[in-house]
Amino acid sequence: MTAADHVDVLIIGAGISGIGAAHYLRSEQPSKTFTIVEARGAAGGTWDLFRYPGIRSDSDLHTFGYEFKPWTDKQAIADAPRILDYLHETIEDNRLAGHIRYHHKVVSAAWSSDDARWLVDIERADTGERTQISARWIFCGSGYYDYDEGFSPDFAGQDRFRGQIVHPQHWPEDLDYTGKRVVVIGSGATAVTLLPAMADETAHVTMLQRTPTYVIPLPREDALANALKRIFGDKRGYALTRQKNVAQQRILFELCQRFPRVARRMIRKINESQLPDDFPVDVHFNPPYDPWDQRLCVVPDADLFRTIRAGKASIVTDRIASFTETGILLESGTELEADIIVTATGLNIKIIGGIELTVDGEPVSLPDTVVYRGIMLSGVPNFALAIGYPNASWTLKIGLLCQYFCKLLGYMDSHGHDAVWAVADPDMPTRPLLDFGAGYVQRALDTLPKQGPRAPWVMSMSYYTDRRLFKGGVAEENLRFARARQPEVLA
Repeated sequence: MTAADHVDVLIIGAGISGIGAAHYLRSEQPSKTFTIVEARGAAGGTWDLFRYPGIRSDSDLHTFGYEFKPWTDKQAIADAPRILDYLHETIEDNRLAGHIRYHHKVVSAAWSSDDARWLVDIERADTGERTQISARWIFCGSGYYDYDEGFSPDFAGQDRFRGQIVHPQHWPEDLDYTGKRVVVIGSGATAVTLLPAMADETAHVTMLQRTPTYVIPLPREDALANALKRIFGDKRGYALTRQKNVAQQRILFELCQRFPRVARRMIRKINESQLPDDFPVDVHFNPPYDPWDQRLCVVPDADLFRTIRAGKASIVTDRIASFTETGILLESGTELEADIIVTATGLNIKIIGGIELTVDGEPVSLPDTVVYRGIMLSGVPNFALAIGYPNASWTLKIGLLCQYFCKLLGYMDSHGHDAVWAVADPDMPTRPLLDFGAGYVQRALDTLPKQGPRAPWVMSMSYYTDRRLFKGGVAEENLRFARARQPEVLA
């Protein structure tokens, strides 16, 4: 193992969160040294990892983009190559390329109260070499997905299928689906993206869903946003569009939460208007849960509906009995013939990338921690994590977290503090970190930190609420500060 380098902040992940954190350190804490470690060989996170046809955002880029960097492309619901270009531009604009170490996977991190620093074990993904980095702070920008494996249920008879089975997270570069019969298992954002993206080249593509999802069409290009940019310029036009879209997102969410029956009827009416006259809307587009109990699926320019109207794709709502040699046998007795089966069955959650944390030799049990202001784990010093909104654009919250993080660093410097950690009342009632009905969340609840009943321990899902919260001061009763060489304070 090589000798440890030392930085003020170690950023884990060169995706949208990690790149954003690096920008804010550059602009608001320019004296701080930092390094970004990325397990893969390229920057971009999700937008570089996933290569399936049609991959795109399901949030508008005027809110999914950074507050500090205008999104100037005409597409509001943008495809992955455009998002990657935007992220690479951000890296170049902020001179971050020299700060990123690729193929560096964080395995574990040990906090020492004596030294008030983390010693982080790194494994080189390309060579297997082990090295260490010492850091005053860790900023974990790796999101909460498992980037190694997606969720793939065990289907009865799966080994009998003579065709090809593909998970979108591991899309083969050489997959040829021209003229093939394709069945996509799933009903979420990936499935509704794949259907129109593949339909023109396949013989037919079928989305097989167990449970319907709420699907809303939105224009791929935001006409008002493009007009505002022409009138006010990129920077001001972007800011105005961002304010508009944040408000729209919040209004839609509040409408769905307060008036679910009205929202359900509105969404159904929109769906019905986009589908053929004889289409069984209530079979395939009528979820058993209320709107925004799970994330809504956005389809740009109604591409999913257009593909169905054209007869190039279809939807089947049923349960799988088993795979067969030539397709899938459903519980209804129907068999779907397929040459290729795509298991768009979701993702797995792996909070903080599965990193093993210890504090003064004691392992950190994530389910026993409570998240403070959505950025720190109770009892874990100098460790920040970045989790965005599940009900709005991810990056909206990341920007607020990064600004608060920099403010916290400045406060500690001005008061001579080396360490800070949050202390939660052991008798405080807690609930799951992500209060969301999606399957990938429900499967992981036992492995996640908790949240409390009120601020600063609640995981707010409101940009406006968080903006007010983070504008407040840093020092408050739930935080403890210390200098190095004071291990007894953390005991």
